[in-house]
Amino acid sequence: MSSLTDPERALALSHAAAESRAALAVLWALDERMGAIVAAARDPLIGSMRLVWWRDALEALDDQSAKVPAEPLLQALAASLLPAGVRGTDMAALETGWAALLEGETLTPDQIDSHGAGRGAPLFRLSARLLGQEPADIDAAGAGWALADLGHRTQSIESRGQARVAALDRLAQVDIGRWPRSLRPLGLLVMFARQDAQLPADQLRRQASPKRLFRSLAYALLGR
Repeated sequence: MSSLTDPERALALSHAAAESRAALAVLWALDERMGAIVAAARDPLIGSMRLVWWRDALEALDDQSAKVPAEPLLQALAASLLPAGVRGTDMAALETGWAALLEGETLTPDQIDSHGAGRGAPLFRLSARLLGQEPADIDAAGAGWALADLGHRTQSIESRGQARVAALDRLAQVDIGRWPRSLRPLGLLVMFARQDAQLPADQLRRQASPKRLFRSLAYALLGR
């Protein structure tokens, strides 16, 4: 349940402290699961219903008397994140950001902003908590990362451009050079997001390219 489909998130995970890696992987797998639901949703109503199931199931994890459903990822989240102090309602917050993408065929600026704030900010905040540090700019970092990622998910050239402009605005508020070494996994994602957000709207990123991998190695070693 901890395997990730995104190669650069898997790379970032490899830089996390060993004691945090399993919980972080499961948290990121939850984000990937919600993203897969949205990507596969031909009918927005069906996609919304599936996200709501996850939201309700995650919130129910806070009821210690309730039995966790026999869903492997849900059980992994309960086993790994609850003991680390992450509540089910904290995890359920991600649903808001993903649900924003199901509200219409063409993304509006409000939907784009809601995705960044509702997905990226809580995901980075919880990730930072698992890594032991929560800097003041962590929400902006998460929102910027999610918006840069959105710029490669949407098919609309116009929406890509809007998402990337919004990403650069959020990421300009972030100074990963001041982050502690424990947050290198998140800093690496921010570094990739900045590169992605600077691309023209008609271009998509090339994940795991030699240039990106070399840059990630330099950051991992030097922190900048």
